[in-house]
Amino acid sequence: MKISLDLLLILDAIERHGSFTAAAAALHRVPSALSHAVAKMESDLGVTLFLREGRKATLNEAGRTLLDDGRHLLRAASELERRVQRVADGWESELRIALDAIIPIERIFPLLKRFYAAGHGTQIRLFGEVLGGTWDALATGRADLAIGAPGDPPSRGGIAASLLCTHTDFVFAIAPDHPLAAWPDIIPASELLHHRAIVVADTSQELDARTIGLLEGQDVLRVPDIRAKVAAQVAGLGIGHLPRWLAEPEIAAGRLVVKPLAAARPSVPLHTAWRTRQDGKALLWFVEKLADAEVKRALTEGLHADV
Repeated sequence: MKISLDLLLILDAIERHGSFTAAAAALHRVPSALSHAVAKMESDLGVTLFLREGRKATLNEAGRTLLDDGRHLLRAASELERRVQRVADGWESELRIALDAIIPIERIFPLLKRFYAAGHGTQIRLFGEVLGGTWDALATGRADLAIGAPGDPPSRGGIAASLLCTHTDFVFAIAPDHPLAAWPDIIPASELLHHRAIVVADTSQELDARTIGLLEGQDVLRVPDIRAKVAAQVAGLGIGHLPRWLAEPEIAAGRLVVKPLAAARPSVPLHTAWRTRQDGKALLWFVEKLADAEVKRALTEGLHADV
């Protein structure tokens, strides 16, 4: 290869300092070494890169193009060096975090801001999962850390879990024009069976899919995420429980009404969970912070009755 990172560093130094002599001083080399390296590069490429006026050297159009694009390579190489060093020091190059749909994604941002401010440098990949899919992401290696994993952990090794909150706060809310909105009393389960349920599709790939509160034989409309479930229920397409934090604005606006049920929705605890085979410092940083009562409260406020 005719172009090396070292030659790009030389071009960068000459352009920033304005002369071969000043660039050589900055790079702790002799000017003749820089002149020789640049002359060889020009010869190898078959182009002239500088306009020379005495001791002053100015990049021409070809040189400017080479340096502008080359600086991207220099930055990438510098970042690669830092990432390799961080990995050697125990900081992962990437940490994959699965966030269950029950946790509003914006609630994780303050914790991410603290992590970035500390300058650890690990790349974060954040993605959403639903119900058993949050556990499945850990079990199949798609994620290193899961936040808000609902229910009991799967019966397989390699996963540790810590309680995030004891149970979630849901309300049974339906559109005002839905037939059940006019039901005069507590609605029995036998009546629910005759109405379509709106459910968020479980994202499990290998583990068994999970459902909560769905009756056997009930018609189902599966939607891709929790906000789509709210919209579908506002549209009167079906019934179902919704997180109180998400339902309350629609209830206040009159687009949903709350109805009492004879059978309460099962209580579902939420967990922080992680792969025990990974012990990188970024993972341990998040596990430690997620064990803090204030962080738990910030993530789950309005989702539960107590933490």
